[in-house]
Amino acid sequence: MTDVVVPTERLDLVLESTEAVLARVEAMSAASRAEVSPDWLARLRAAEAADPWTHGFAMVERAGGAIVGSCGYKGPPGPEGVVEIAYGVEPRHQGRGYATEAARALVAFAFASGSMRLVLAHTQPGNGASDRVLTKCGFARVGEVVDPEDGLVCRWQRSREPAGPGATADPLQGSVA
Repeated sequence: MTDVVVPTERLDLVLESTEAVLARVEAMSAASRAEVSPDWLARLRAAEAADPWTHGFAMVERAGGAIVGSCGYKGPPGPEGVVEIAYGVEPRHQGRGYATEAARALVAFAFASGSMRLVLAHTQPGNGASDRVLTKCGFARVGEVVDPEDGLVCRWQRSREPAGPGATADPLQGSVA
C-alpha cells in the first residue's frame, strides 16, 4: 500500500516508508530509542511494503509543508476488531489542535476499514493534554492497566457507533480494572 494520504482540516497524514520510519528512530536520543517497542520494530523491518497499521503517518501541515508530528497504530487490528492509536506532536507545534485532528482521523480510518469495532489509546497518568485530546475525540477513560512496554497507563476506548435501535453495548466496556 503506497501513496496513502489521510486529509484532516489542516493536515495531511502521509503514510511513511520503512526507510523514513527507521531513519526517524535512528535520529532519536538513546533514551527515546530505548522506549521504542522491539516487537513493533521487528514488524516494521519485516514489512514488504508500507502498511498503515505498522508504519504510521507523518503529520504534515498542509499550509507550509512542515512535519509537525507523527501518528499511527501500535499494531495491526486484532482478531476481535480492536486497534490502538498513538500520536505525538513536536513541542514547537503543540497547542494548535494537531493531535486532536490526527486522533480523529486515525479513528475514522480504523472504523472505515470495516473490521474495527473498538479503538483504544493509552496515556501516562496525569497527561492532561492527551486526556483532553481523547475526550474531544469521543473516547472514554475506562481504567488503568499495566502495559508490558509502558508500565501503568490509563486506558481509553471508543466504540463504533451502535448500528441503530436494538444495538447492544460493547462487550469490552467496563472490562478494564
